[in-house]
Amino acid sequence: MSFELPALPYAYDALQPYMSKETLEFHHDKHHQAYVTNGNNLLKGSEFEGKSLVEIVKGSFGKNAGLFNNAGQHYNHLHFWHWMKPNGGGAIPGALETAIIRDLGSVEQMKTDFIQAGVTQFGSGWAWLAVKDGKISVMKSANGESPLVHGAHPILGCDVWEHSYYIDYRNRRPDYMKAFIENLVNWDYVAEMYSKVK
Repeated sequence: MSFELPALPYAYDALQPYMSKETLEFHHDKHHQAYVTNGNNLLKGSEFEGKSLVEIVKGSFGKNAGLFNNAGQHYNHLHFWHWMKPNGGGAIPGALETAIIRDLGSVEQMKTDFIQAGVTQFGSGWAWLAVKDGKISVMKSANGESPLVHGAHPILGCDVWEHSYYIDYRNRRPDYMKAFIENLVNWDYVAEMYSKVK
């Protein structure tokens, strides 16, 4: 299958003031488009041609760095756009909230640990909520890696590459992480992903 850039599920200015129209235009139209374009070029003639995106991500990890980097980022961003919504944050659906409290202590502890994962990820990467062996955990990863290649299933990810926040927050990654978890997260989408892997 070839990679395609999806349309955003909301208007470019829908996430303001927490994520600007300019950030979304650059991040979606330039950065994500580059992963799609480069990924398709690297996919042609490779052993992964015709496979699903998840198969490409898992199969190319540690074997084909160029393809993995672009396929991994394409996978991450396909979900990233849906992990956010206008007027996000707020209440977490019941079953997911129960699981977060069970596995991470409390919703507040989860948020603290998630922010810390993003803040302490050196350089480019992601902060995650992921499910491994039926349990939710907070993870972080470098560059385009995700929990998928570490035996887990991502249910929420925050992009901490500078292009995702520098226009709006400059070097204040902690402020970006706090705005993301408190005001942007689409918990319904997180709950939907959790229901498929728990």
